[in-house]
Amino acid sequence: MSPEKKSNRTGKLKRIAIKIGSNVLTRKDGTLDIDRMSDLVAQIAGLWASGVEIVLISSGAVASGRQEIKPMKKLDAVSSRQLYSAVGQAKLINCYFELFHKHGLVCGQVLTTKENFASRTLYLNQKNCMETMLDNGVIPIVNENDTVSVTELMFTDNDELSGLVAAMMNMDALIILSNVDGIYNGDPALPDSKILSEVPEKSDISMFIQPEKSSFGRGGMLTKYHIARKVADEGILVIIANGTKAHILTDLVNGNAVIHTRFLPSDKPASNIKKWIAHSEDFAKGAVYIDRGAEKALYASKATSILFIGVTRITGTFKKDDIVKIINEEGRQIGVGRASYESDKAVTLTGKRNARPMIHYDYLYLD
Repeated sequence: MSPEKKSNRTGKLKRIAIKIGSNVLTRKDGTLDIDRMSDLVAQIAGLWASGVEIVLISSGAVASGRQEIKPMKKLDAVSSRQLYSAVGQAKLINCYFELFHKHGLVCGQVLTTKENFASRTLYLNQKNCMETMLDNGVIPIVNENDTVSVTELMFTDNDELSGLVAAMMNMDALIILSNVDGIYNGDPALPDSKILSEVPEKSDISMFIQPEKSSFGRGGMLTKYHIARKVADEGILVIIANGTKAHILTDLVNGNAVIHTRFLPSDKPASNIKKWIAHSEDFAKGAVYIDRGAEKALYASKATSILFIGVTRITGTFKKDDIVKIINEEGRQIGVGRASYESDKAVTLTGKRNARPMIHYDYLYLD
């Protein structure tokens, strides 16, 4: 099993996650673009041959299904998504299998749901599965299981899924391929707008992001930005680039000049457990409210746990080791963490001294 690696800013990338969006894999009519798939697979095969381990997060199942079947009657959004993805996922993975086979490579399918990232056990099971695939020369191709992910607990889109996979697999880099060159400093339609080539650590460029969503996917550039910012803060290089350009993956990994937006990784990578906690906000079972003094201590340079003396209120019903949100005096969420107590016991300790931390620093992630 490959050891945990620290992401670097300029060194050779040894393990990368590649997310290919719907707008890269589909034609203007919404059908699957096999020629582009073939070109991207050829690039991935070349990188694999050079010693780069790759996990592929691929959209395209719904587009594949739409190409193959016409519903017998009008369907609602959920039913049509289930139908198209059920048919399309089989076609998509078969297409990938045949394309990789031409290069002497084997790929394997990993379908997942957001709930699989909520449980630490299921999370580690997924990680072990993909590590085993990589160890045996199999390229994992990951996608959301759209046939069952139809509730509010869906991934925002595959950008969110790719961030979770990149963190889980301790990637050196996450490459998000879209149909645009990167993030612009204004409206991309305006001639004076330019690509932001590099985003330093902790920089906020959200004011530049256009709110529109993609034509065939569920997300947009704003989602990509938020995911990129979080993953980079965890110590992983993130690149947003145009997947419709020739040789894009080869050029990016080999450091050749190509237009893109690069989010520089933190110099202090998060631990494995903190990476999991960082992406577990949606699974929080309660909230811990802290006073201003406790908040100030958390942001000091010294590692600090959340002590009950600084806790003002506990809400929700949770068990020991469940994820909880951390809320400051202004009511703003500033992080998430793993509770050291069940909620009933935590309530009785609120504001008191001489108790073990409510949330230990090792299991605490600050936004």
